[in-house]
Amino acid sequence: MEVQRNFFIFAFLFVSFLLWQEWQNQAFLNIHINEQSSIGLEPEKKDYQNQIIIKNDVVRLVVNMRGGDIEEASLLAYKDKLNSSKPLKLLETASDFIYQAQSGLIGKDGPDNAENYNRPLYHAKKNFFELENNKKELRVPISFIKNNNIIYTKTFILKPGKYDVQIEYHINNLSNNNLQLRMFGQLKQTIKLPKKRDIYSGNFALQTFRGAAYSSTDTKYEKYKFDDISKNQQLHIFTKSGWIAMLQQYFSVAWIPEEDINLNTIYTSYINHNIATIGYKSAFFNVPSNSQSIIKSKLWIGPAIQKDMALVAPNLDLTVDYGWLWFLSQPLFKLLSILYNIIGNWGFSIILITFIMKAVTYPLTKAQYISMAKMRKLQPKINEIKKNFGNNKQRMSQEMMNLYKKEKINPLGGCLPVFIQMPIFLSLYYMLIGSVELRHAPFLLWIKDLSAQDPYYVLPIVMGFTMFFIQSTSSSNISDPLQQKIMNFMPIVFTVFFLWFPAGLVLYYIVSNLVTIIQQKFILFNFKKKA
Repeated sequence: MEVQRNFFIFAFLFVSFLLWQEWQNQAFLNIHINEQSSIGLEPEKKDYQNQIIIKNDVVRLVVNMRGGDIEEASLLAYKDKLNSSKPLKLLETASDFIYQAQSGLIGKDGPDNAENYNRPLYHAKKNFFELENNKKELRVPISFIKNNNIIYTKTFILKPGKYDVQIEYHINNLSNNNLQLRMFGQLKQTIKLPKKRDIYSGNFALQTFRGAAYSSTDTKYEKYKFDDISKNQQLHIFTKSGWIAMLQQYFSVAWIPEEDINLNTIYTSYINHNIATIGYKSAFFNVPSNSQSIIKSKLWIGPAIQKDMALVAPNLDLTVDYGWLWFLSQPLFKLLSILYNIIGNWGFSIILITFIMKAVTYPLTKAQYISMAKMRKLQPKINEIKKNFGNNKQRMSQEMMNLYKKEKINPLGGCLPVFIQMPIFLSLYYMLIGSVELRHAPFLLWIKDLSAQDPYYVLPIVMGFTMFFIQSTSSSNISDPLQQKIMNFMPIVFTVFFLWFPAGLVLYYIVSNLVTIIQQKFILFNFKKKA
């Protein structure tokens, strides 16, 4: 029994370490770009005189006509905060925070060439464009004429209900010269979040990943921390396919270039200790004199909805970051989604998935409590061995092992469920804080958001009582006063941790504990009946 108690204490310390491990896991970045590494474009500041607005039913874009960059993007179906009337602003250009999606044409004849300090000023027929009802798409062309004989037309294409925006460049070369160009798309974001935008400021719980990511021909999905970019560990990757992205909790922005038989370049860069950039550059392409050419790219600006992102680009759905237990979180989320489609409430779906998980792990739970009951039954013999061989630790251990072998008891038999429960617990945590479907999802009464903490701390306190009840019945045969105090103190510590955990996770743990109590009584009753 001592081994089991020590292991339980070790498990508690291990979980505590995991809870603290990623608490300080954030840092952010900036860039300098030249034609050898990336694109030397400073983030465009807001210019209200040279803006156009483009919107469909789910996204509203503000485009700066100086360069044609998207400097603001609002998600109309998602609120900034719970009970707020304001839509969530994903891309933004403000005095204290910049997050932009830039694109352009570089190369020897590109209007966005690094040698040009003034980016091309595009023109449009009007300054507001909205997708009309029953229309299949909205096309918004903006044009720039260079030297009166080269017309660059940048077209934004939006479709109803879609978060992916097609960016199409049409180059009409009316000159007598051949043009050499390449397209780039890059994402720029302020390194350090202002305090009012930092959802983790003062938060005790684990954080989700905020940073860059990419996919290439050789790598399905790779996260790239802002810390690595700021330390000049820059990316410079050649690939035929893939994408680049910036990730945050629940939402992502990604450039998906056209797949090319030639190689695109993925890059990162950092400058001025202020802004992070990840981007791509297409291979060079030629536009002969008196001819036309088209090059395209796609931009995802929206919630990290896995099924939709998977249709936009291969492996883009992997940007839903479930941490190092993704192989458990992904199937759990799929199961939870199936239950939600049947029940229609995420809270009740969590309760039902708890019953399923407890049913699956019931054989282990049964083995645990039977092992504990047998150990409790052997406690007088164990105490006698301690009394007789207390001064000879080696002999005492040998006698105990002989006793376990004789009675056919595995002293670690009660520990296996701990190994099973903790990964499930952590994978559910990452699933709840990483799945946008659970953002602002209500349950009952005062629980209006299962992905956020209980505002009145009712669920954590209830969880603490259920854990204390299980702990008191499981450790009733502990004779050492110090160990007894430690075991009694653990529910308090866990309750404090759970104060900041998502309400959905606490709900799972409460139901899990209640089922455990019922299973415990049932298993021990049958054991005593047979004994």
